[in-house]
Amino acid sequence: MHRTKDQAVVTDLGNGVTRKLLIHGGKLMAVKAHFVKGACVALHSHPHEQVGVILQGRFEMTFEGQTWIAEAGDSFYAAPHQSHGARALEDGIVLDVFTPVRDDFLECADRE
Repeated sequence: MHRTKDQAVVTDLGNGVTRKLLIHGGKLMAVKAHFVKGACVALHSHPHEQVGVILQGRFEMTFEGQTWIAEAGDSFYAAPHQSHGARALEDGIVLDVFTPVRDDFLECADRE
């Protein structure tokens, strides 16, 4: 399976964050999130495992009450049900990979 960049579904999450569903299959999903400076993803948790790579920009990341600055090239892992969030310190892009697939993201994409 493959998908071109033009086939990826983009969802505007509001407040300066857009999500681009790149591809999914089996138990994996890849998503690219674009942030404008100052945009936040509030503290949240989910039952999925998540790894992320900062592709561009700098972010203030908070995981289970610990906060640090992540920049392009840095990566992170969020365990299932781990509280985490982020704030863009400048325009940025994060590549996220989830397992299992985020059905809630697919439901949003189906509405686009």
